Amino acid sequence: MAQRAAVRWHIAVFLAPAVLVYTAIMIVPLFGTLNLSLFNLDGAKERVFVGLANFATLFGDPRWSDSFWNALGNNAWFFVVHMLVQNPIGVLLAALLSSPRLRGAAFYRTAIFIPTILSFVIVGFVWKLILSPIWGIAPGMLASVGLKSLFSPWLGKPGSALIAVSLISVWQYVGIPMMLIYAALLNIPDEVLEAAEMDGITGWSQFWKIKLPLILPAIGMVSILTFVGNFNAFDLVYTVQGALAGPDGSTDILGTLLYRTFFGFQLQLGDRSMGATIATVMFLIILAGVSLYLFVIQRRIRRYQF
Repeated sequence: MAQRAAVRWHIAVFLAPAVLVYTAIMIVPLFGTLNLSLFNLDGAKERVFVGLANFATLFGDPRWSDSFWNALGNNAWFFVVHMLVQNPIGVLLAALLSSPRLRGAAFYRTAIFIPTILSFVIVGFVWKLILSPIWGIAPGMLASVGLKSLFSPWLGKPGSALIAVSLISVWQYVGIPMMLIYAALLNIPDEVLEAAEMDGITGWSQFWKIKLPLILPAIGMVSILTFVGNFNAFDLVYTVQGALAGPDGSTDILGTLLYRTFFGFQLQLGDRSMGATIATVMFLIILAGVSLYLFVIQRRIRRYQF
């Protein structure tokens, strides 16, 4: 007679604290936000069910839609800059640091990763000082190499402010894709690389033909983490450009729009229902992006088992 498998209750016991904490601070507020987006407050401060009316207002009412579409466009551009600048630089740095001929690789890894663990308040304030046209060091540094004519108050011009803030974010967080890709490169077995060398594939040719295809799953994970992080972004823009995300809303993203809408700012009163509506849209955008990656893109990426 077959013996019945023992029930592993200890697994549930060990998982329970983390599940309870995550449910309390993430799941419950999420469903509360989704629920709040379907209601409005009447004159008596009572909740009135309005269905999808808040979403229709957000997308169709010019008082809301102009700010929303501007913030969404800026958020998309914020993400594109990170994908086209941060992640390729991260891959390049990881490839350089994984070279056995590089001396002092540990020092370089640490130096590049340190900004990632710095407070966004410190990073934002320091870069505001650096780029200030009055007391910043950027004009002097460019003047020292004969390029002072290229300097401009980038954070104060609508056409360049978003790019400047995006590059500051790239500088701070490039260490994350670097370390993830670096770990994936170190996970490639030596036997594979030795076989490539025996076939005469070395140097950068080896990276493009052998290593890069093997780390595509890691690059895909970095890309989806970048997507989630950028569409949740708020702190750096708030620190550098303030709640109004100036100049003239050129750096306004969904996170700053949500903050002003929900909590209010200056003479603007907060609207919890519309704030919850914006938060719900942000959640749906992130959910759609993650689902696209998990069920479409990830299945097309070839995975190698070693």
